[in-house]
Amino acid sequence: MPAYLTTHGHYLWLILASFIAGVMNALAGGGSFVSFPAMLAVGVPPIQANATNTVAIWPGQLTSLAALREDLRRDTAWVVVVASVIGGIGGAIILLHTQQQTFLHVLPWMLLAASLLFGVSGHISRWLRNRSEHPHLEHKVPALYVLLCLLPVTFYIGYFGAGAGFLIMTVLALFGVEEMNQLNSLKVLGACVSNFSAVVTFIVRGAVVWHFCLVAMIFAGLGGWLGARYARRMNGNVLRALVVIIGCAVAGWFFYRNAI
Repeated sequence: MPAYLTTHGHYLWLILASFIAGVMNALAGGGSFVSFPAMLAVGVPPIQANATNTVAIWPGQLTSLAALREDLRRDTAWVVVVASVIGGIGGAIILLHTQQQTFLHVLPWMLLAASLLFGVSGHISRWLRNRSEHPHLEHKVPALYVLLCLLPVTFYIGYFGAGAGFLIMTVLALFGVEEMNQLNSLKVLGACVSNFSAVVTFIVRGAVVWHFCLVAMIFAGLGGWLGARYARRMNGNVLRALVVIIGCAVAGWFFYRNAI
């Protein structure tokens, strides 16, 4: 019997971490910096921990997409969906063919990169908002170029995913999507479809530890609901800094763990 099935005390830690992750995702993002290490801490192997965490947080992305569906730009949405399906499945398959030890060695670098990307995303978001306030005439988006540029981003989402959402917005903005609500809805669409493609792959391949997944899903949802109620009262810059600090600290811990 796997070690992670043997103690009920693991659930208490996972409940707390999942709740905190849900709050973080609602307030600023970056909840995976807490929920993914929590999966590892309760004894789930790295690959299965990543797969289980992806499945647990996906329903929250679906509800966000439902709320933003009216803002989707239809002539671009299909390109995002195609890139997300291909990239999400590809990233998930490569993850499942990665050795556990190899993933552990790559993990701190991904966490550090995601933390730093999250840190600069505020500047990117301000640039996007400025473009949105002074839009040019809406013109046709070059579908092939957008598809090719989105594929590496969606592949990363399927493989690991933390901190990638604003990269979708940046790619689309560079190719002419300027309205902020459209960018945000397309970002959520890309993350949701990429992760759904990965989720299906993980489930089919039997990579999900369901008893931990369901616990994390429920309490991340509760944390997200509570966080959303207080999101407008919180200082965004402080929250973003806190997420970056947590991400860098987790990355540093994994660097230390790999070194000993």
